Amino acid sequence: MQVAEGVNIRAQIWDTAGQERYRAITNAYYRLAIGVLLVYDITSIKSFESLEKWLLEVREHADEKIQIILIGNKNDLSAKREVSREQA
Repeated sequence: MQVAEGVNIRAQIWDTAGQERYRAITNAYYRLAIGVLLVYDITSIKSFESLEKWLLEVREHADEKIQIILIGNKNDLSAKREVSREQA
C-alpha cells in the first residue's frame, strides 16, 4: 500500500479469533506494528469482555504510539445485540 509518494506500508492482518495458542507469535508482531484492529462480536458480551486482555497485551508489547481501532462485527445480527454502542 502506498500512502504518500515514495512511502510504502506493508499490511498484514492476522485473525487469531482470540485463541490463546496464537499469543506467543502475536507478541512479536506487536513490536513492529503501527496499528491494531481489535474486533469483537456485538452479539457476544464474552467477546467484548475479552478485549480488555488483548488491549493490555497490545499496550505491553507495542510502541506507545500504536493506533488502536475497535470494531464491532456481525452488525447484520443487531436484533441479537448483547453489547450496546454505549458500552463499546
